Amino acid sequence: MRYFIQFAYNGTHYHGWQIQPNASSVQETLNKAFSVLLNQTISIMGAGRTDTGVHASEMYGHFDTEKTLDIPVLIHKLNSYLPKDIAIFDIIAVHDDAHCRFDATKRTYEYHINTVKNPFLQELSWYVTQKLDVNLMNEAAQLLLNHTDFQCFSKVNTDVNTFYCTVFEAYWKQENGKLIFTISANRFLRNMVRAIVGTLINIGLHKITLADFENIIASKNREKAGFSVPAHGLYLTNIYYDYL
Repeated sequence: MRYFIQFAYNGTHYHGWQIQPNASSVQETLNKAFSVLLNQTISIMGAGRTDTGVHASEMYGHFDTEKTLDIPVLIHKLNSYLPKDIAIFDIIAVHDDAHCRFDATKRTYEYHINTVKNPFLQELSWYVTQKLDVNLMNEAAQLLLNHTDFQCFSKVNTDVNTFYCTVFEAYWKQENGKLIFTISANRFLRNMVRAIVGTLINIGLHKITLADFENIIASKNREKAGFSVPAHGLYLTNIYYDYL
């Protein structure tokens, strides 16, 4: 039987989602917890990969087991066993061919910036002191919807077959001393959101123009795009499936 897991994590103390040698990862931590509590070796497939320090307020994974699960009891035991920075929300029985990575139709990320110094957000949001032209940044964000090739925002030497993505929405909003960028797409390239945000910050600082932004995308050259903003402000917030 295949099951989806809906969960969240604070990525501060992890070297990303994927198992790595000699480094703590979310995947390894979950594998251990499920294996101990189900008394069998469990290997969890993730819906995507987040980098070191990146958070997820909604993430999905899947695993297989022949055991009959008492799901509410298992969720309670998992949340008691797991460290405080990982939380299990739900475990859902799905069809045997369901795949948490390949079946996702849309993903949403947020990037959080705090414009007022806040010691409680130090590891959860990027503190920016410069004055940003948010209206111009929103104009630039809308231009993303006119493009599909985002190679200029991708980490170089990445192992992908295509740099094409369909962006469904991209916008900034301000609230209570915070500036939040939201972007949804069918897929994302490695480092894509952080590179887009860095480039939009340059727009907001009037370092580049909207025409420059268009030229950067057309160049397909990572060196022409902006800096990659710090990981601790980035959150994976939603993953969508047609059958959930």
